[in-house]
Amino acid sequence: MEKYERIRVVGRGAFGIVHLCLRKMDQKLVILKQIPVDQMTKDERLAAQNECQVLKLLHHPHVIEYYENFLEDKALMIAMEYAPGGTLAEFIHKRGSSLLDEETILHFFVQIVLALHHVHSKQILHRDLKTQNILLDKHHMMVKIGDFGISKILSSKSKAYTVVGTPCYISPELCEGKPYNQKSDIWALGCVLYELASLKRAFEAANLPALVLKIMSGTFAPISDRYSPDLRQLILALLHLDPSKRPQLGEIMAQALCVRPLLDLYTDVGSVRMRRPEKPLATVPAVAHGRAGGGIARARGSRLGSARPGLPPAPSSIYTWGSGLSAPLRLPMMNTEVVQVSTGRTQKAGVTKSGRLIMWEPPPVGLAGGPSLPGATEQFQPQFVCRFLEGQSGVTIKHVACGDLFTTCLTDRGIVLTFGSGSSGCLGHETLTDVSQPKIVEALLGYEITQVASGASHVLAVSTEGEVFSWGRGDNGRLGLGTQDSHSSPQQVTVPADHEPQRVLCGIDASMILTAKNQILACGSNRYNKLGLDRIGVSQGESHPTDSVEEALLFSPARSAPLNEEAIIWADIGTSHSAVVTASGQCFTVGSNQHGQLGPLPSRSSRSPYLVEGLQAVKVAMVGCGDAFTVVVGADGEVYTWGKSARGRLGRKEEDTRRPGPVHLGEGHPIQVASVSCCHGSTLLAVKPATEEPNPP
Repeated sequence: MEKYERIRVVGRGAFGIVHLCLRKMDQKLVILKQIPVDQMTKDERLAAQNECQVLKLLHHPHVIEYYENFLEDKALMIAMEYAPGGTLAEFIHKRGSSLLDEETILHFFVQIVLALHHVHSKQILHRDLKTQNILLDKHHMMVKIGDFGISKILSSKSKAYTVVGTPCYISPELCEGKPYNQKSDIWALGCVLYELASLKRAFEAANLPALVLKIMSGTFAPISDRYSPDLRQLILALLHLDPSKRPQLGEIMAQALCVRPLLDLYTDVGSVRMRRPEKPLATVPAVAHGRAGGGIARARGSRLGSARPGLPPAPSSIYTWGSGLSAPLRLPMMNTEVVQVSTGRTQKAGVTKSGRLIMWEPPPVGLAGGPSLPGATEQFQPQFVCRFLEGQSGVTIKHVACGDLFTTCLTDRGIVLTFGSGSSGCLGHETLTDVSQPKIVEALLGYEITQVASGASHVLAVSTEGEVFSWGRGDNGRLGLGTQDSHSSPQQVTVPADHEPQRVLCGIDASMILTAKNQILACGSNRYNKLGLDRIGVSQGESHPTDSVEEALLFSPARSAPLNEEAIIWADIGTSHSAVVTASGQCFTVGSNQHGQLGPLPSRSSRSPYLVEGLQAVKVAMVGCGDAFTVVVGADGEVYTWGKSARGRLGRKEEDTRRPGPVHLGEGHPIQVASVSCCHGSTLLAVKPATEEPNPP
């Protein structure tokens, strides 16, 4: 107890005393639950050990945080987070007969649902969910569930039989002694929602037999008519006598009634620091990999042409080339700064510094450029219309990833939204239905997603806890699930032991993970060894394959030297090749070299990674791969391309297209390259003025 100073006793539970203490290390208030062990029965000791075991598994903003446990004076001491706002039961009692408005009810409810979703995802039943075990912060805005003393960790398909829990909240199947699973917690959730709406319990009686009869009948007084029919219907669904008819937590969160409170929650309440902070990749730029690449590269001097003098530089400029544009075209822009861009086969998108999604689209039919003069054959360059995404009010986007005919967005609170074509299940909504406006991927609501990537027809996402999810088309094993099956909702991916996923990226028919230790994991088509999965060693300056892999159904570490030896900080996958950037700023390419996309390499069929010649003086920061070309961004802001030049893919004059050549953007001031994205035959690039460095004295 030398680390804590007792302040007062705040409660007495079934097994011990609850103290409010001051943690001396940081002067933080914490709760210490004191459970005497010398007078415990064997079952009581098991229950105390179970509480510690359960708490260690749970890390969520809406679950009371566990700190540590230790023995002190023949008692087990469990240190956990203090919630100064008291219990939800006390909050309801103080209301008297003054009903809560529906917005407040749903604000509390969705937080409880998110917490319970996290608990169930760990194969844990709470088994004593009630308003007395739901705690509030001092502002009565944030909800946290606690008291896992009688929780039970389940095997994947086991059912619990023990009748436990507070009688007013137990489910009908418990009253009958039937086996039960998570649906009993759903019943208790319905009891809590009813209590929020009516300020009284759904089932109360003078004695236990009478209470059981009430629960078994499933009858309770209706809530006030002031509440919406949707809320009344949700309560009826949660308190259905048949457990199979009660909705899953994912179904609850996907209901229209809950979507807006969920979005408001992550916008208004703000993020809550998790126990385990994210570990950034060493020297990796800030924005994610894949087609929607990003990061910052400093330009120390102006090498990129000239602009009109006297005009202040724009907050940012967006350039595109390829798909018929033979030179970089500056896209129309709002007066804002774009920090990340992504291009798919059919759409171009970006994210502004303020968190808005911006799109560039071809103009309506009839408004595109035509011949400059009657009889002339020269055409104007195709133009684009710039617009903000409609209906984004209250949501802050931090990342966008474009696929073929669909778009994936990530909010600053870790929520994934998708819209566009639902073919191949790319939207993750369990259907193949198209969606015109961004819709939450409800299966991921219990996780805080940090980054997403989209391929032509599949998506990957990674969470703060290093969990990876994939969905969409599964042929070639691109989902990393061990099969070639497609999935229309997110599936958790098995990652090799001792690898902590940090970033994900998608190609046409393959996927990669970059780990916290700067290693590559890959799955999908390894044609031409484009993923570096062949076992290749290096001896006397020559590399030679000893074991080839054509297709990988599970994520596997790269085996081709030097990709399996160097620290990799950046990567991208093209149609038939890929490229990586090492911590030292070198660029390696691997795969097909049919169009020179690997660089000035004589061979067209070598399966060995190639250190690109012509970039010796460039410290590479980012790389992008298209169908048969490669784009590199140097740490000093230079942009180089090589490979197939047809339809303007390289954005420069055709000289030696197999050798890296510079792309001139026409900026008249030093720039930073904020983000680069390649897809098929086009490139999208976001730049902004560089911060001038003071001259040394």
